[in-house]
Amino acid sequence: MKHNIPSVSPLILAAAMSVACLSPLQSSDWPQWRGPDRNEVSPETGLLKAWPEGGPEREWVFREAGLGYSSPAVVGDRLYVLGARGPEEYLIALDVSGPRELWATSIGVFLNNSWGDGPRSTPTVDGDRVYALGGRGDLICVDTADGRVVWRKAMRSLGGEVPNWGYAESILVDGDRVVCTPGGSDGSIVALNKETGDVIWQSEGLTDSAHYSSVIAADVHGERQYIQLFEKRLAGVAAADGSLRWQVDWPGRTAVIPTPVFHENHVYVTSGYDVGCMLVRIDPGNEVSRVYRNNVMENHHGGVVLLEGHIYGYSDSEGWTCQNFMTGEAVWSERGALGKGPLTYADGRLYCLEENSGTMVLAEASTSGWEEHGRFKLEAQSDRRSPRGKIWTHPVISGGRLYLRDQELISRYVLKP
Repeated sequence: MKHNIPSVSPLILAAAMSVACLSPLQSSDWPQWRGPDRNEVSPETGLLKAWPEGGPEREWVFREAGLGYSSPAVVGDRLYVLGARGPEEYLIALDVSGPRELWATSIGVFLNNSWGDGPRSTPTVDGDRVYALGGRGDLICVDTADGRVVWRKAMRSLGGEVPNWGYAESILVDGDRVVCTPGGSDGSIVALNKETGDVIWQSEGLTDSAHYSSVIAADVHGERQYIQLFEKRLAGVAAADGSLRWQVDWPGRTAVIPTPVFHENHVYVTSGYDVGCMLVRIDPGNEVSRVYRNNVMENHHGGVVLLEGHIYGYSDSEGWTCQNFMTGEAVWSERGALGKGPLTYADGRLYCLEENSGTMVLAEASTSGWEEHGRFKLEAQSDRRSPRGKIWTHPVISGGRLYLRDQELISRYVLKP
């Protein structure tokens, strides 16, 4: 392993903890990709159980978010999002009560891509810092108060090479470190000191190129690990030093995108392009066995949600699908009600967004079948979106509000009665 940073002293750790306590997260915050626990589940309650005709009230539309597919992170009255404005990508901070732009900090040169220009990642908020990865692999750490850059790091300096459709991973902050996936022969996964950006370790024996999934943290039989899905394998490395702890083959094709799901020493993954899904069990000693692999869930890029022993999401082979997590069996599927797209969950309901039309559906999270409780069409849609692009940004729920984005346009809706 490549160890470039000495151990952090108790004094520094105490100082870092005291700073973090200055900005404690609230239960309604959405501070990173897929929400507070990185699983697309909001802990909020008291939300509308059904929508009126035409959907919930729209509060505002912000029209200057720039091009890109980044979903927002929302902490308190601040929203952070990435977008391309002209030749550069920016991390943008808004006061959501306005909405009013507070600051915009350049990340680097924008990613040019036929499927849509600009950044793909969600920023990650941690205390008084926010971390953001641009489409070309430029990572910045910024002060939340004024947008001042604290440090920068390029994935290419870590041996990374820009994937075909740009870097799409959303940065993980875990304790005193930032974890991300530059990919490449220097080590696929890297841990950086979150205060300085210096390398703590870079994994050896794991040299796959970066794809589009985001790394997760998990406690596996008492050991902290980082788990990532690559095109041809699923792997876990030790959080302590980046050593490869286990791996299993994965027959990914073209683009491996959805984030892995971890639950009770099991890891679930899924990919599109006729690949399907897989559940593996990690036993003591990091012995890995495959529980099942099938094509019930072929999730391309909208993500899946685990709720009470069942996986929900859009399957290219089945439509909107409920799948038993432990057995892999299909519980129900629905293709005709709504087309493909991303989803999130809050307060007993699935928030499902159709990528083509921008139709948003409130559906019951139930094993009994597809049951709608309202729908509406996103009104603020961009005329600047690439002809090949769709509405791929995931819905975000924070503070009793729903945030939807189509390129430069961010819309906010009221979810509390």
